Amino acid sequence: MAKKPADSLIVMTELVLPNDTNVYGNLMGGRLMYWMDIAAALSAQKHAHAAVVTASVDNLSFENSIKLGNAVHIEARVTRAFNSSMEVFLKVWGEDLVKQYKYQSNTAYYTFVALDENGRPTPAQPLEPETDEDKVLYNGALRRRQVRLILGGKMQPGDAKELIEFFQK
Repeated sequence: MAKKPADSLIVMTELVLPNDTNVYGNLMGGRLMYWMDIAAALSAQKHAHAAVVTASVDNLSFENSIKLGNAVHIEARVTRAFNSSMEVFLKVWGEDLVKQYKYQSNTAYYTFVALDENGRPTPAQPLEPETDEDKVLYNGALRRRQVRLILGGKMQPGDAKELIEFFQK
């Protein structure tokens, strides 16, 4: 039975402490990526009901830095399941708890592979999008996957049918 993206939703909150920052008092990108990887893995495991491993991270864009003392909110959910792999979309916000405002910091796509008890890839459950945003992310996931496969040398550009059709519109 297909699962909904909302079934895999994970919301994680962290506090930016001095050890998490660079010399400018901003959250280090590597620390944020670590937290994002945890949130995305939890989301993928929740969807797959299996252990998962990170296969790729892409389209990680930093819009606004997160300052020392601010909260970090990370929202992760599966956007599409393929064979054993799943794409997870993440949104990240910073929140100044003293001044009481939130601001978007990042978005990213992580890919995970579901594993069986022997550490081998196992099928991930299908996903059925519900909301308009779910449908946009779901439809785009195949094209993003094709780009990842081309860049990784696992697919020839001419074989990326959906990607070619998208750019020919």
